[in-house]
Amino acid sequence: MALSEIDRQLLDRCLQGQREAWELFVDRFSGLIEYVVQHTAQTRSVQLTPQDVEDLCSQVFVEILRDDCALLRRFRRKASLATYLTVIARRIVVRELLKRKRPLHSAAVPQHQEDSTERIADREQVQRLLEHLEGKEAEVVRMFHLEGKSYREISSATGIAENSLGPLLARARAKLRQLAQSSEGA
Repeated sequence: MALSEIDRQLLDRCLQGQREAWELFVDRFSGLIEYVVQHTAQTRSVQLTPQDVEDLCSQVFVEILRDDCALLRRFRRKASLATYLTVIARRIVVRELLKRKRPLHSAAVPQHQEDSTERIADREQVQRLLEHLEGKEAEVVRMFHLEGKSYREISSATGIAENSLGPLLARARAKLRQLAQSSEGA
C-alpha cells in the first residue's frame, strides 16, 4: 500500500514543525499505536495494565519526536505511513518490554510453577525446531526470539541489513510453524 496524499501532507506538516499537525498526527495514529502495544505484549505473554499501555504509547510518541522527528525523517515514503509506524512502534515496545524484563506493574497476574515449566519446555521445543533451520536464518531467529536482541544488534552481529531481517524472520517462522504442524501430525 502506498503513502496516501493525506498522510503525505500530514507528515510534511509535522516535519515542518507545525504544532497543530502533530496533534492531528497523534489523533490519527494513537489507536494504531495502542493496538500495536497491546498486540506486541500479548504475543510476548506480557500482561499490561491500562497505565502500562498508556506509558508505552507515550514512549512510542516520544521516540518519534526524538532528535527533531528523526524516525519520521527516515521514512522513505514507499509504503503507507501506518505500516511504517507499526514497525517502529513494535520495535520500541519490544525494546521497552525487554528493558523491564518483569511485569510493569504489580497488577500483572503472577505465573504458576506449571506455566514456567511449560515455558521452558516451549523454549526447548523452539531450540529443537531451530536445528532444522540453516546458518544465518537459525542464528537470526535465535538472537531475536530467544535472546531478545534488536534488529540493530542482530544486523551488527550478522552483517545482514536491518530491513532484511523482518522478511527473513517471517520466512523462518513459517518454516518452523510447518515443521511443528508436521511433527504434531506424525
